[in-house]
This record gives sequence, C-alpha cells and structure tokens, in this order.
Amino acid sequence: MGQQRDNLLKRAVVEGYNPKVEELRRTEYPQLQGDTPYLIGRFHDIDFAPAQSFAVDLCSNIYGNPHSPSPSSQQTTKRIDDIRLRVLRLFGADPEEFDVVFCANATAGIKLVLEAFTAQKDGFRFKYHRDAHTSLVGVRELANESTCFDSDSEVELWLRGPGEDGLGLFGWPAQSNFSGRRLPRDWTGRLRTSHYGWYSLLDAASLVTTTPLDLRDSDTAPDFTVLSFYKIFGFPDLGALIVRRSSADILKTRRYFGGGTVDAVVGCKGSFHARKESPHAHLEDGTSAFHSILALDAAMATHERLYGDYSAVSRHAFSLIRVMYDLLSGLHHGNGRKLCQIYSSESYKSSATQGPIIAFNMQRADGSWIGYAEVEKLASVKNIHIRTGGLCNPGGVEQWVGLEAWEVEQNYLAGHRCWDDQDVIGGKPTGAIRVSLGAMSTVDDLLILVGFLEEFYVDKESATSAVSVLQTITNIRPEAVVESLTIYPIKSCGGYKIPVGVSWEIRPHGLAWDREWCLVHLGTGAAIDQKRYNKMALIRPIVDFTTGTLSISIHNSPLVPPLLIPLSSTPSDLFTIKPSASRVCGDKITALTYNSSPIIDFFSAAVGVPCTLARFPAGLGSGERRFKPHLAKEQRVMQENMQNGCTRGETPILLSNESPILIINRSSVEKLNTLIGCTGGKQAKPEVFRANIVIREASGSVGKPYAEDGWRNIRIGREYFELLGPCRRCHMVCVDQETAEKNEEPFVTLAKSRRIGGRVLFGQHAVHLPLEGGSITPKIRVGDVVKVWADGERR
Repeated sequence: MGQQRDNLLKRAVVEGYNPKVEELRRTEYPQLQGDTPYLIGRFHDIDFAPAQSFAVDLCSNIYGNPHSPSPSSQQTTKRIDDIRLRVLRLFGADPEEFDVVFCANATAGIKLVLEAFTAQKDGFRFKYHRDAHTSLVGVRELANESTCFDSDSEVELWLRGPGEDGLGLFGWPAQSNFSGRRLPRDWTGRLRTSHYGWYSLLDAASLVTTTPLDLRDSDTAPDFTVLSFYKIFGFPDLGALIVRRSSADILKTRRYFGGGTVDAVVGCKGSFHARKESPHAHLEDGTSAFHSILALDAAMATHERLYGDYSAVSRHAFSLIRVMYDLLSGLHHGNGRKLCQIYSSESYKSSATQGPIIAFNMQRADGSWIGYAEVEKLASVKNIHIRTGGLCNPGGVEQWVGLEAWEVEQNYLAGHRCWDDQDVIGGKPTGAIRVSLGAMSTVDDLLILVGFLEEFYVDKESATSAVSVLQTITNIRPEAVVESLTIYPIKSCGGYKIPVGVSWEIRPHGLAWDREWCLVHLGTGAAIDQKRYNKMALIRPIVDFTTGTLSISIHNSPLVPPLLIPLSSTPSDLFTIKPSASRVCGDKITALTYNSSPIIDFFSAAVGVPCTLARFPAGLGSGERRFKPHLAKEQRVMQENMQNGCTRGETPILLSNESPILIINRSSVEKLNTLIGCTGGKQAKPEVFRANIVIREASGSVGKPYAEDGWRNIRIGREYFELLGPCRRCHMVCVDQETAEKNEEPFVTLAKSRRIGGRVLFGQHAVHLPLEGGSITPKIRVGDVVKVWADGERR
C-alpha cells in the first residue's frame, strides 16, 4: 500500500495535485480526521473555518435588517454591496454588465427566472439538454411546449438551423451532476445570434464547485446563471442568480413583488406599484438572508486563503479524478470481468470536457448487478461518504444506466421511489454510485474507497459465476426448541422477552402486542427508527397485564421513573390521543397519536429529538399495512396455502417492516460470531437482529448454520408457520442494544459472508398459518419443540 500510494502521489503531483491539502485536512477539517473519505460532492455539508470567522464578525459588529436607514442596517447594506461585487469578481464579471441576485439555492434562482417567463401573455417555449438537473427539467411543466435535446449534436443542429423566433428559454448544465461531463460553452453566444427572442439559462452549480466560471465576455455569457455557494465552500446555505443586465428587462415582468422590492405601492385604492430598478433590488423579496450573505464573505476569504487561485483547485481535483478513474477501471474479478461499469465516454483525458465526478455501478463475477443501496449501507458502516441513487439527474439515469421512459414509470408503479432500497429491478439498476472530488480531497481518500471495493466486492477466486449460498443448503431437519420469544411493542425500541413458562398469543398480524406503537417526529409525523436515533434501543417497554399498562423505562437510567401507557386504546383525560396521518417505511397510515405533555417530554428526552408516541392497533382500518411485495416467495406461499387449506389470505403486518414474524437460528449467530472472532471484531448478540423467535437445536442434535435458508415450513408446539424468505439487513444491526453505541460489526462480516443476490441476508420472515381445526387461540412459548420441513417436502 505504501509503495502504491507513493507512486500515485507522484503521478498526481505532476498533473496538478496539491500536497499541502493533506496538512490542511489535519488543521482545517477536524471532522474528517482518521480514515474518513468524503466523496459525496465536493464541500457539501462541511462547515469549517468560515463559520469561525463569521462568528467573530457577528461578535464584533451590529447588523440589522437592510430595509432601514438605521446605522446597523446601513452597515449591513454596505457589506452586502461589497460581497455582491466580490462574487462578480470571483467569476470575472463586470458589475456594469452583470448583477447578482442572492437566493436560497440554484433551484430558487431557476424559479425566479421561471416566474418572469410564465408572466408573459402568450407563454413561452422551453428547450433543455438531457444532462439537466431535475430542477431544470421541472421548468417544462409551465412552458407552452418543451423539447429535450437527447445529445449535443441535436443542440448543434438546432443552433445551425433556421431561426426560431418568439419567446423561448434554453436551459442546460455547464457540467452534468451525474457523470461530470462538461458541455460546450459557446452555445450561449450562438443562441443569441441564431434565434431571436430566445434566452439562455445556465445551471453552473456542479461546475463551479471546482472550476471558475468565466463571465468576462458579456456578449457570449449566459443571460441567466444559477449556482449554490454551499457546493463551493460548504458554508453558508446560499445560492445566486447572476443576471446579464442587458437581458434583465424580462425579469421585471414577474407579477409578484415582495417587501423591499418596490419604490412605491398603493395598498387598497388601486394597484399602482413601482418596482426598483436593479435586478437584485426587485427580485430579492422581503428581508434578505443577510446573515448568510455576510457568512459568504468569510467563506470566500477562507477558500482563497487555503487554496489560493481557483484554477489551482481545478487542477488538483482533476488530477485526482484521473487517478480514481484508472483505479476503478483496474478492478477485476478472478474471471477477468470488470467490477465497475463507469458511465463516461470521455476517459477523463481533459478537464475541458470532464469534471471531477465519476458515476458507476458494479457487477459480480457472473455479470449480475450489485445494488447501489447495499453498497451505501456498507460504506456508511465503514464511514465512507458516497452518493447513490438517481442523483437528481433523470436524463443521466436514462442514458447511462439504460432505463427507458416506460421502465421508469413501471418501476414507480411497482413501488420504487427515490431514496428507497429497490436498487435493482428487472435486472437493471435504478440509479448509480457517484464519487465527487474537490479541493480538500486526497490520494488517501481514493485508496480507502478502492480498498473497500476490493475487500467486499471483488471475487478474486471466481473463474465462473458465484454459487449462491442458498444452493449449498441441504435439507437438514434438526429437532429444535424455542430458545426465546421477544416482542417489540414500540417499533425500533427495545424488546420485551416473554418469560419462560408464559404462553403467548399469536394474532393475525403476528405475536400479540408486537410493534403496535411507534415514535413519530413532531414536525413531520413520520415514524422514526433506531438507524438514525440509536438511543431508541435504550427505551424498554414491558407489557404488564396486572396493571393493564405498557410500562416504559430507560435502560440504565434508574432515576427516570417509568412511563405507564394504558393498553386500552380508549382516550382518557390524562392520555389524550387522536387519529392522525403518519408514514411507516414509506406507507401512509392512520395512527392514534398521544398529545399529552408527559409523554412527549419523556420520549423527546430519551431519543434527543422532538417526538411522541403513536399507536396503530389491529383493526384501526384505513391505514392497515400488508406484506411487502418484494418478499421472495410470497406469491408461491399464498398459492400453496390455498391448496393446503390455509385460510390466511392477506395478513396485515401493523408496524413491522416486511412481515408479521422474524425468526433466527442460534447456530447461525454462533457461526457469524466465529467469523467475527477471526478479525477481532465485536461479537454479536441475538438481540441486535431483533427477531421475534430464536430457535436452537435440542440437546444432542448437531445444528447446521444457515440451515433455515432451506426451511419452508415449521411447527412450533401445535402451531404451523410458513417461511416467506430471508430478511434483508441494514446497518441497524450494528447498534448495541445495551449501550446504544454503533459499531462496524456484525454488518461488515455479514456483508462478506451473507451477501446473496446482492442483498445482505440473515434470518427468515414468517407468518402463522391458522389451519382448519387448529387452536381456537393459537399460542407458543419458550421451550416449545420445533419441527422443520425443508424445501420440497410436504407437511
């Protein structure tokens, strides 16, 4: 590794790499200490020295609302004017020719332009390039007609073709935020001379993260340019619309006006109003985000101090992306197949045509796709920051991933949504993995990422397609017993172990009282989970039938008195509840939300986020949830059950993620811990897998790890269960249920040993089968004998 690093560093330095960045990482980016490669997108979400400088500024000066003649307000106005000029100089723009309109982000800048064009009596036409960001694509919805250019050559033909007069807007990105491809920069000037009445809208947000935007020539500059400063500096959250003054008149036709944008206005007895003259004066509605604008000054000063000339940043980032391209291109499986399918036709030869971005997907040795969502989960555990999914670039997904328009619609109808885990549908990825490099990126970032991909995704031994773990399972039928039963009354919180000797009722939705409550965010109404809020593991509910309450305590916090929630869902004066809309795992439900202050205070303090308790009792009605459709063999299970006389039908799952019951095998846990022990990792307790039923082999029997992969039916005591398929795991299994601390294990070892078909699998989903003639009130208990039927056998 040392020699490889030295060689790569020498090569990068020759091509423009700035070795001083490695020291800057230690002194200026404390949040990136250690092996933390930040590859999401240049400076996104990184607040560094500008925040400190800004804090000093605020402590030394008084700044007021600029819409006032007071001294503090005038000081604010003066500073904003200076910063506006500094922004123009950053891009070589003459203030006589250009103006800067501050706004929330690049998307807000696009909307300001759109408001003016939609105000035109006869509407407008819109043309855009396929590489456009989603925010630019959205303009088409308000245009009279729209056209998407599928390639650069189509744009060229249009620009060289007969003049297309009339009001129109042509939008395109300076750099694709999907692939990093840089588009031609001469389209603006040619548009201005070939199509009278057409305006240009350039999305420069991706480009300016590492490369200066050249606006020195106003004759060839875009009419409107949008960008986001946080993508350049990380701080503040602020955007801009840069307006070419000779094109600004059309912006005055925008109908709406806000406070501070008019010189005179009649309120009641007429509609007279007079807008201010300069673009920024009549477009920056209301009180400007003046604190953010002041912070921008500190950000620009810090960036200049750390990195010097903007062009040096460009050379540094491009030197790294060339190395990254070669490293990813060199990853091969044992049979010679490339691991990475890189989405680019430029081969990263020139910064004129390619920016410091790489989008790719990965394939296994047999050619099947590795899901990007699974990669991101494991990368998160390893503290590697990457971006995955559709990347807010629909055209890029269609072009490079190969999804047709009808497939995108079909995937949506099948339940796929942006940011969900359905990363491969119908044999095709639904998005991609993206690596973005910037001013603070280093050679070590690249080596950590490549080492991660080699360790977990390169099949070095394979000469043929990999053999599925499932295919190696024989029909082992060990006699077993129930080692433990656990319910999770509050979804994603601690479990309640059913005492030995107590028979526990099985209901249509699963074990009685299992995941009947959840915690919902007070602001969004969405259910929160332990993946984001690890402290939920310390919330311990107990079902107490003696008092008729759910007794909730905080683990290892004896001074916090338990909270008692009535098991009855009837409202009371003390515990007021009301129906309200919520979301669980993306599903819309109607839950009963507790609004009492003691409950809100208890859970908000325990989790560290404003939240309250909500209930989803069986039979609530309109919000009832069903099995998730992606469970592997659900359709086959339902058909076989009908043939076998099962009356289950479509069973509700309440607040469970995918199925009513989850089962794990103790032998599998022990095998996993053996593998973890080989690397010195932290051993996994069965509790981290949050199973309802833990099965272990009876005394004297020889258990086989992962034998449950071949099971299809089991009998526990007198009750029968159907196994629906393996449970897909995420890094929530890394949360220690005793301390709420997060570790790499057991997810890292699971990813190495239990990645099957691109999914990290452990445990089995199950459903109770209420057969004819069975128990009137089905129950199971700890110690019940377990009988197993393997695949292909009949009961």
